Amino acid sequence: MADAAEFQGTTSIPAHQRLRRTAALLTGILLFVALLQLPSAPAAQAAAIGSRTVSVSIDSLTPTTPTKSDTLTVSGTVTNDGKSTVSGGRVALRVGPQISGRSAIDDVAKRTGFSFGADGAEVDGKYTKKIEKLPAGISRDFSIKIPVKDLNLGSDGIYQLGVALTGHSSTQAEQVLGIQRTLLPWQPSAVDGKKTKLTVMWPLISTTHLTARTASDPQQTPVFRNDDLAAEIAPGGRLQQLVALGKNLPVTWVIDPDLLASVEAMTKNYSVEQPDGTTAPGKSQAVAKQWLHDLQDAIPGDQVMALPFADPDLASLAHRGKDVTGSLSHLQAATELAATTVDTIIGVKPRTDFAWPVDGAIDSSIVDIATSAGARNVITRSDSLRDSDLPYAPTAARKIGSGNTAIVSDARLSTAFQGDMAKAGNSTLAVQQFLAQTLMVTMQEPQNQRSVVVAPQRTPTASQAQAMAAALGALSDNRWTQPVDLGDAAKAKPDPDANQRVPGGGSYSGSLRKQELPNSAFQDIKKTQSTLDGFKVILTAKDRVVTPFGNAIMREMSTSWRGDHRAAENFRDSSEQYLNNLRGQVHLIQKSDATLSGRSATVPVTVKNGLLQGIDGLRLVLTSQQPNRLDVGDPKPIAVEGGHSQSVKFETRANANGPVKVTAQLLTEDGEPYGGPMYFTVQVTSITPMVLLVIAVGVLLLVLAGLRIYLKRKKRGAARDTADGDQHDGGEDNGADSDDPEQPGDPAPDTGSQSTDPSGSGEKVDR
Repeated sequence: MADAAEFQGTTSIPAHQRLRRTAALLTGILLFVALLQLPSAPAAQAAAIGSRTVSVSIDSLTPTTPTKSDTLTVSGTVTNDGKSTVSGGRVALRVGPQISGRSAIDDVAKRTGFSFGADGAEVDGKYTKKIEKLPAGISRDFSIKIPVKDLNLGSDGIYQLGVALTGHSSTQAEQVLGIQRTLLPWQPSAVDGKKTKLTVMWPLISTTHLTARTASDPQQTPVFRNDDLAAEIAPGGRLQQLVALGKNLPVTWVIDPDLLASVEAMTKNYSVEQPDGTTAPGKSQAVAKQWLHDLQDAIPGDQVMALPFADPDLASLAHRGKDVTGSLSHLQAATELAATTVDTIIGVKPRTDFAWPVDGAIDSSIVDIATSAGARNVITRSDSLRDSDLPYAPTAARKIGSGNTAIVSDARLSTAFQGDMAKAGNSTLAVQQFLAQTLMVTMQEPQNQRSVVVAPQRTPTASQAQAMAAALGALSDNRWTQPVDLGDAAKAKPDPDANQRVPGGGSYSGSLRKQELPNSAFQDIKKTQSTLDGFKVILTAKDRVVTPFGNAIMREMSTSWRGDHRAAENFRDSSEQYLNNLRGQVHLIQKSDATLSGRSATVPVTVKNGLLQGIDGLRLVLTSQQPNRLDVGDPKPIAVEGGHSQSVKFETRANANGPVKVTAQLLTEDGEPYGGPMYFTVQVTSITPMVLLVIAVGVLLLVLAGLRIYLKRKKRGAARDTADGDQHDGGEDNGADSDDPEQPGDPAPDTGSQSTDPSGSGEKVDR
């Protein structure tokens, strides 16, 4: 102030005088402000300074969009949150001024304190509810009925409707002790202009329930992670309520085909994993059949949009997965599977050309990923693709290049029911805000008809679905909107002034990015796919393995894992482990060391197939670590029936004595190893000294036997010569020598040569 005085050319004022003047000035300002707050109203209202001693909840307001001839009923509760009893209380309605602008509607729910200028005067006193005593901590119900004409509403628009409790607390004067505000859309006359086209997406999406695991039976009984899905589709459950409510609403159904596949699996025998790792039979077949029947009954005439199978996380793919080889191929496969699954299970041909990233948040990379799998329409939200310069809500469709369209859902309408709608007060306020926002959209540009899309939360609770249904039901009379399906919304003529520029990567929400699947998740998926590719080539009934594991891999990319990285990792690990267990059912049986006695022998190796199906396309290869000492022969083809073993025989040939290490390995047809190698040792004993001694003795015996025969024949020949001489001399033939054991006509003894080579091929030893 001294500086100011000097600047103005005045004399400096003493400090104590400045202090007094400042205090007087502040006191005057406070008194002036207080006088401004005093209304020109009766004394009882003049004393109302605003307090939050009592909380007020508006639990019901009917009708939600009244006309002139209606009677409005407002019901709820008042609760004394203070420490003393409230006396002489009354609950009354207060009509505030007409609201202009969508932001002003948002502000209604944010204000807490009472302000007469903003909250208005009490409606006629005969429409009040008296509460003489309200002790601390106690609640009282109230219900007020009033003809709408007595609210004295003005022209069409949105009005704030307050419910306030006025009374005495402790020794204080009468004042407003608590107030709750809601909104009253007022449009009793015909719409002055064109109605807004309204598209509401109705999502049937759940978390991942089915595992890759199946029972070891011909039916491949599926195994569920838990029995949560049974609770969701049971009467009163979340998904049951969505189907029952959606049946009577003009909505576009948005379905994850994995949900249909999971429920369909429950209609037959199925098992549920238990905490101890065992499984128990599922018991909700009847519930599953009923839910599918109800869905088929609910959707005729409505458009159905199918998400890619298992609802893959497009943002995670775009930001983390696209650099991992093979990740994008799963998105393409999930898109192709979607149409087949929906058509097969509920008999409807869905649209598959829409992509829906989480919360409608997009950037250029997400759009690129989404459209790479065939989507031509990307559903985003107005808080992601913003229209900050427009004073009205433009049409949802935007051309974003390359023949693609962004469907920009309205952020306020899409998030209207994300709170705790189980509380009646929250639900009533959300319904009235939704209705008020839709009317305000229509009133902004009444001659410019626009197409607005509502894309709610992916997995609304039962109470959230009920609140949404109540709001849409209030619009069913085509008050200021008309329903259209999502396909028509995509074809609407874009607003030329609307933003068509896709935001860059830096604009993506940091909180959403933290929820994405990490890069390691896609590395795990790649590993599982590689294992599956190496396994399926040997199977004779590939679908029994490829289908459950292919679906499991798609589920590993699901949006439902957001915010639960540990559960996602456990799911991936269990799938990989189960696949490895199956793969390990085809293996070599460990062979103990073998001994070969001789130059050649047969060595058997056994392949076991513990699967229920046959295998083919494998080769068994033996490799000698010393091929110059032991030749193990050529590879053998392997084909084994399910549940059997096959012993494969290799003809080996030894060239030297001693132990030789041998490796047995299964290979696929393209030469890739299948399973680990199996090692054993072959002890070669081709020709030993003892064997040589035996051979030598045998040869000696043969020689001696031959010599004896030779000498005997020579003696017999000499005897015949003597007899011939005597006969010649005596002129008579005296017959054969009685000592000669042989007759002239007997054949010569068989003395053919015998082989001195080792006999046989040696002994086979298989342990």
